[in-house]
Amino acid sequence: MRTTGGELMVRRTRVIRNAAASVAALLLCGGLAPSASATGGPARPNPAAVQLDPYWSPARMADALRGEPGNGPGTGSSTHSVSPTVDGPRPGEYIPPSRSFDGIPQAGTFFWTDATGTGRTCSGSVVRSPGRDLVLSAGHCLKGYSGTSPRRNLAFVPQYHDGLKPFGVFPVASNGVYVAQQYYDLGEHAGAAYDFGFAVTEPNQDGTRLQDAVGGVRLLTGTGYYHAPVRMIGYPAGATKPLQCWSWTTKWVSDDPADPGTFPRIACDAFVGGTSGGPMLVPWPGGWAVIGVIGGYHTGGNTPKVSYSAYFGAATQDLYRAAITGTPPAGPAS
Repeated sequence: MRTTGGELMVRRTRVIRNAAASVAALLLCGGLAPSASATGGPARPNPAAVQLDPYWSPARMADALRGEPGNGPGTGSSTHSVSPTVDGPRPGEYIPPSRSFDGIPQAGTFFWTDATGTGRTCSGSVVRSPGRDLVLSAGHCLKGYSGTSPRRNLAFVPQYHDGLKPFGVFPVASNGVYVAQQYYDLGEHAGAAYDFGFAVTEPNQDGTRLQDAVGGVRLLTGTGYYHAPVRMIGYPAGATKPLQCWSWTTKWVSDDPADPGTFPRIACDAFVGGTSGGPMLVPWPGGWAVIGVIGGYHTGGNTPKVSYSAYFGAATQDLYRAAITGTPPAGPAS
């Protein structure tokens, strides 16, 4: 799958463009329409969301910065941090461009305030779950919210763009953050292969559950490292719109003993800080499936042109199962 010449790149680029057009046709046919509500009766307003909705005003959301060490929900560094070992574009490698757009309902951004009151942000995506309330993101975005940690206005806003909250605000539930115990125990570097997490949300201010409002993507695990086409979406900190890029994933074995593991690697331009937790999506019958998130191997990437995900395997499936069954979440050793 690695780039070896111009002819291969022309073919691959053509395949991605054709696939993008096919998926666009799927969208126009309504393949990603939000699911209908399964409650069967009128929803009741959620007081927590009613309180958070005005707090996250367009100005506050616009001023929010990417999560940084000691300031965000996670105590780890943000995406594309500087490191002594740097993988970047290879000589002659084609880097697919990214562009801003209005987003999709199943992708959005977390907002929270740090200990100083400064707004912070990280990306996420809604995954299908029995409770219709689950968001997937990076472990380094969420790990500071384990157990009874202060919530600090933590909420998820699907399809945020241009200061708008088209589906409202969804607070993260108490004890609703799930990060792998291995990530807590090993830390963000030695535990880079576990840099994923889930957040269980409460209904929005109208009482609507998240997946009922926006639909969801399917979580895929154990599907290997090579996927094409892949649509990556992320929210750069301070930007008014999310970015998207069409590319493909390959297999990358870490060259840094401090960050061991094997990771899906994807080349996409301009994915800077704040895009951590953003989904790597593949077309799937009826919509999308997610095969990775921006996070892992130096928390997602060392340059804005190349990103990584922790591999989604048995550990991801175990964590998902814990989140949907209400198992007490893991946390840092006391």
